[in-house]
Amino acid sequence: MTVIGWLQAALAFALVLVCVRPLGTYMYRVFSGQPVFLTAVVAPVEGALYRICRITPEREMGWRSYVLAMFGFSLVGFTYLYVLLRTQAWLPLNPQHFGNFAPDLAWNTAISFLTNTNWQFYSGESSMSYLSQMIGLAWHNFVSAAVGIALSIAFMRGLVRTDRKTLGNFWVDMTRAILYVLLPISIV
Repeated sequence: MTVIGWLQAALAFALVLVCVRPLGTYMYRVFSGQPVFLTAVVAPVEGALYRICRITPEREMGWRSYVLAMFGFSLVGFTYLYVLLRTQAWLPLNPQHFGNFAPDLAWNTAISFLTNTNWQFYSGESSMSYLSQMIGLAWHNFVSAAVGIALSIAFMRGLVRTDRKTLGNFWVDMTRAILYVLLPISIV
């Protein structure tokens, strides 16, 4: 590796080290329900989402309920993306008139974006409609990361909470991961 390469790696490592404490503290406050600097703006949206989806944020889940909620959400997301890719030829925002994905390619793509591995066996610009890219892949890039964050938070709660048999609420953790962590980072 060149000197510039080593300097870039050192700079990236230093930036990560600098961000660990402030981002970790921020995320701790978000996932423990404490106010943060975005609370005034995001809390009304968060509350509206809970009301619309009929989520009770104070109701915590045991590990089985948490895992079932995650699997249920993932199954719906997988099915949604699979059907979208299999029917994109008949949907709007397809000015290039791309055809539908073959069953195995739609399956592979849906699984890879569901698991946030994003393994692509296609060329997106020459096989996917704008709609499929926007409400399919871009959506999954956000929610699969949010699911990963929620599961990480639940795992940490499981290690720390020795006096309780609950891990939090999957829906709340995922909502907060999107609204307080992923969206602000994507804007920055």
